[in-house]
Formats: sequence, C-alpha cells, structure tokens
Amino acid sequence: MARIQSPDHFALCLVFSLVLNFYFCTKLYFSGCNVNNYQLSWSQRAAEEAEAVASVECSGHGRAYLDGNFVDGKAVCECNSCFGGSDCSQFFPGCVADADGGDPLFLEPFWIHHAASSALVVAGWHRMSYVKIHNFWGRLNPTHKCCGLCSLSPDNSSSPARVVASIPYYPIYQIQTDFFNSVNFEFQGDASLWKANNSDSSTNVIEFVTSPNNPDGQLKKAVLQGSSSVKAIHDHAYYWPHFTAIPAPADEDIMIFTISKLTGHAGSRFGWAVVKDEAVYQRMVWYMTLSSMGVSRDAQLRALKLLKVVLKGDGRRIFDFAYNTMSKRWEKLSRAVSKSKRYSLQEIPSQYCNFFKKVRGPSPAYAWLKCEREEDEDCTAVLKAAKIIGRSGSKFSAGNRNVRLSLLKSQDDFELMLYRIYDLVHSEEDGSSKTM
Repeated sequence: MARIQSPDHFALCLVFSLVLNFYFCTKLYFSGCNVNNYQLSWSQRAAEEAEAVASVECSGHGRAYLDGNFVDGKAVCECNSCFGGSDCSQFFPGCVADADGGDPLFLEPFWIHHAASSALVVAGWHRMSYVKIHNFWGRLNPTHKCCGLCSLSPDNSSSPARVVASIPYYPIYQIQTDFFNSVNFEFQGDASLWKANNSDSSTNVIEFVTSPNNPDGQLKKAVLQGSSSVKAIHDHAYYWPHFTAIPAPADEDIMIFTISKLTGHAGSRFGWAVVKDEAVYQRMVWYMTLSSMGVSRDAQLRALKLLKVVLKGDGRRIFDFAYNTMSKRWEKLSRAVSKSKRYSLQEIPSQYCNFFKKVRGPSPAYAWLKCEREEDEDCTAVLKAAKIIGRSGSKFSAGNRNVRLSLLKSQDDFELMLYRIYDLVHSEEDGSSKTM
C-alpha cells in the first residue's frame, strides 16, 4: 500500500528541493560557469590589457589606446587638441580652435558609460577566410560613392552620365567622380543649373541628394525628377535623430548609410546601402567584389556589437544622449552668434519628429556660418585670424563667404571654439580681442 505523506513532510521536501536547486544555480552563476564549466583562459590576458589601458588617467582631456604608444610597458595618453603633458592636464593658451573635421567624438561619453556592453574580444583565429559578399545582402561601404555611380551609369553609351548635386554639396562627390576619370560618367556641378539649362530627356543624369545636407543640415529632396533617365543616390549619413527631425521613414530607391554618424565609430569604415532594384544591386556587389573584396569581418563584428547596444531596451538611449548633446551645442552657438551683426548661421526650423513623437528643435552636425559684412569676402581668413579653423564654403562650391564649423568633435574642441566665437563677437563692440 502506498505510503501517504503528511502535508508537513511534503512542504519540507519542497523547501529542501528549492534550496538545493538555488545552491547549484548560484554556484554556476557566480563561478562564471555553465553546463560546460567555462573559465576565462586565452581571453583573460586580452581583457586585462584592455582594462589596464582604459584605466590610464589622462585628466579628462585625452585617452590611452591599445594600439597607441607605450613607454616602459605603460600606455601613453593621446591628448585632445590644445592639451599636453604626460596626463594631458596642460592647456596651451592661444591655441587655435580646430572646427574643421567631422570626427563624431561627441558620442565618446556614451560609449564610456556603456564600456562593458560594447567591449569586444576577438580570437586570432576568428574568421580568417575571405568575406562572402552575397551573404550580407544590401550592405555596402558608403565611402565608395563610386559604387553607386558605376552601377547607375550606362555601359556603351555615346555620352557619359552627368553627375550633379545641389549647392552647397559635399565635395567628395566631385573629387571621386573626377578621380576615377571614367568614360561612363563625369561631374557637371549644380543640379539646379542642369535643370534650368538642359531639357534633353535622353541624357542620363545621376544626382547626389544629401539629406540632411552636409554642410548646412537642411533636409533635401532631388532637384531633378520625373524622367526615367534621371537616377538619384540618397546619402543619408546624417539621417539620424542626433542631427535632424525624422519626418518620415526614408524610402528612396538607392539609399546609403554609415555607422560613423550613428554610433560615432568613424574609424570602423562600416556602412550599408538599401537598393530596391535587383539589377543595380547586382552591379554594386560586382563593383565591391572587384574594388575591395567586401567589408572586413572585423568591422562587421564590431558593428554588430555596437548595434546590439543601440537596439537594447527601447532603442532610445543613444539617440536621447546624442540629441541632447547636439541640441545644447547648437543653442549655445546660436545664442553667441545672435548677438553679432557681422556673422549669421543657417536657419533650421523646428519640425515634428516621428522618432521622438514631438516637435523638436535643430541639432545639426555642422554650423554653416556666413560673414555678412561686404569687406569680409574670405570668411575662412576672418575666422583664422580669430584662431578658429573651419572649412571654406568654396570647398562646397558655395563661395568664400561661408564657413563650415564642426559641432561633432570632443567637448574640449567645442568649448574652445565657442569661446573663440564669443571673443570674435565681443570684438565687434570694442574693436579688441582677448587671448585665452
């Protein structure tokens, strides 16, 4: 006859079972083990090296890197502009504010805060073979602007395709088009002039559309539309909530993106394209195969790790941080320039953003500053005299009265540039300037 257990005996067994299971589970968890009893081995030294370099104190004005310089086995600080010394604590008075480049270092604090989830350790034997390009459909490196040109320009045509963009435009479009010196395409300048002066619908035209635009941050649409002979390549490198309101999802036939302005990791050189036309896609893959054998596996792995952090949770953390940073920088710069009668900034209207679900103000990657005074024909020279280095508007085919100032760089770079702007505006009133 089966033995009938009392309720008290059953409860005791249940408690004992739970305690036993909890003991084994916590032992597995806190020992860093799973059913295969994993222990750190080959990765431990790599992790220790990374932690040691990350712990080097650079006074908040620099960083030490695993691939940087070492002295007596210790990583050496690489200082931000205008700082020096062994720990980057020495500021150089009278230093020039460099606002020329586009390094998105404003995102560095975000990744320092998320160091653990974004860290990556790769074994030396990891994926040593060549990349299989067809395994990652639609992912292309947008630094190769010629990839789109080569794919869209017709073969065996009696005349080359005309490559255009609306002023002010990113200069690399013309530089790369001219560099390849192809019989299939040639750069023809301003899209608006081509529309006004050319009515031949049989001429093949390729228009670069950068939205938001580099350098002025405006959301742009194709100037040339309505003809089957006109193709557009939409450069959406900056189409992120960091830099612009997102009024609608991007939905053009050819769109190129880059992780450099999404996460700030410009050095990874990783990007992708969305291509609706199968034939164009196949030609792009063919071009990538010939030119670079595809995107490196190391870059892909790092991008995957970073994107996992971006998408974690509700997917808003990096966008909230980035937008708050960029919008505050724009507000401070706008407030400073607004006191001037000699200089002005581009106007970017507030707009409803489908990502944030609200109307939001501007937060462009660059300030497009203009010298308004008639005698200031070379605005770059005017700023240089005030110890500010920008990129001349002539580089963007817009003339010398405009200068592009980067708002993307480190906090040190931005604060020094802002100080120099305040100094420049203040000098209008008393005809003097001071040196920091």
